[in-house]
Amino acid sequence: MRTSTKRATIYFDPLIHKALKLKSIETSRSISDLVNEAVKEALAEDVEDLAAFEERAHEPLISYEEMIKRLKRDGQL
Repeated sequence: MRTSTKRATIYFDPLIHKALKLKSIETSRSISDLVNEAVKEALAEDVEDLAAFEERAHEPLISYEEMIKRLKRDGQL
């Protein structure tokens, strides 16, 4: 079952658009397909990030100053 598509106007930097056109030609895929794939990948990364945040939600917080002290103590600064 194919889902319906929606039309949107996107304004690209001219160099990005040129790169997309070249990639489209070289891969025999439409610019739409390339952009859809890139957006899906970005959204999938967001899902992974949100899951990581959720997993760490109950970890104790540490201040910036304390983190600097620890790094210095451990010889990393």
